Amino acid sequence: MFSGGWVWGCNFSHFAQGILCYLFSLFPLQGIFVLGLPYALLHSGYSGLLLIVLAAALCCYTGKILIACLYEENENGQLIRVRDTYEDIANACCKKLSPNLGGMVVNVTQVVELIMTCVLYLVVSGNLLSHSFPYVPVTEKTWSVFAFVTLLPCIFIRTLKIVSKLSQLCSLVHFVIIFVVITYCLTQMHQWSWAKFRLSLEFEDFLVSVGVIIFSYTSQIFLPTLEGNMKNPGEFRCMLNWTHFFACILKTTFALTAFLTWGEKTKEVISDNLPSFLETLVNLCLLAKALLSYPLPFFAATEIVYSCISKDNHSNYRSPLLALTVRGSFLLLTLLMAMFTPHFALLMGLSGSVTGAAMTFFLPSFFHLKLKWKKLSFLEKCADISVFILGFLCSLAGIVCSIKGLLEVFGGV
Repeated sequence: MFSGGWVWGCNFSHFAQGILCYLFSLFPLQGIFVLGLPYALLHSGYSGLLLIVLAAALCCYTGKILIACLYEENENGQLIRVRDTYEDIANACCKKLSPNLGGMVVNVTQVVELIMTCVLYLVVSGNLLSHSFPYVPVTEKTWSVFAFVTLLPCIFIRTLKIVSKLSQLCSLVHFVIIFVVITYCLTQMHQWSWAKFRLSLEFEDFLVSVGVIIFSYTSQIFLPTLEGNMKNPGEFRCMLNWTHFFACILKTTFALTAFLTWGEKTKEVISDNLPSFLETLVNLCLLAKALLSYPLPFFAATEIVYSCISKDNHSNYRSPLLALTVRGSFLLLTLLMAMFTPHFALLMGLSGSVTGAAMTFFLPSFFHLKLKWKKLSFLEKCADISVFILGFLCSLAGIVCSIKGLLEVFGGV
């Protein structure tokens, strides 16, 4: 499919396949959240553009150090892969306290992040249906219920094969949608003005924007599996550089062109700003993408739960009734959360601040420091400590501000 050759030290054939694998695997998880980036720029101004670039660089770095934690040197100084998952890394760091403590913390964090992702897909689906059919006297919550009904077959998904096919379709639809929106925005270049960017910022709104931007890059939970399945794992770092570079360019271009087009009128989901002749079409495409993306985080979350159950009671792990119960419970939980928190940007900001910052920033840096302390240079230690502190502060501040925003929406304060 690809010709041979070398690009920045990478065999191009393997490198290109790695790029495509990464994009097809992760766009179903991240792609829909790109829609919130123009809204994030509305509240963060020029600093938002810097944040998109900075987040890409930091996420790329933490991805590399996370994979480094999978390896140890043997007696000959060769790197040997001694761990397979994020859970294994956590357990290795916390084995003196408890053999399974680190893994439990990571698994809980991953499940929360994946559930929040599923919830956001339902919230987006309700919003898209509501704006696509405004003449139908149905609320967004009711539309979310209709979307939920179409997802009931997820209970019967047993293998990753079906999820993989849906993910590939989602990725293709994603690129088409982004292309359509950017093309329309380019036709409105005569309306663009850099004066639309804010010079003064509201601190709380800015922190919510940080959470939105962070969530659009989260992918660390999939990296150990992806690296382990590469034909040439040695090219992983090169592949990670290029994918984050492409993602940064795409997200910056999309967010910038959309915000310059609509300015202060930018809405939480950017498709709501499109003219009616495009809005319905794009919304229906986004709806299909959101619904087809749902099985990936749903399947990943249930597999984590199954894996934990199998360690304690292997006989029940194979029970079809238990499988249906767990999947049905997960489905119902995401519906209930979508019904009570139907605010896309605030919910995405909260999720990004809580689990995104943890899995993307301070956990990888903490694990790297813990496992590689004696072998790290002074600058590497400073870099890891800086990322850890930054991730912790962003997470803490984002949690407070996002929760306060949700309470204000519901009239709690």
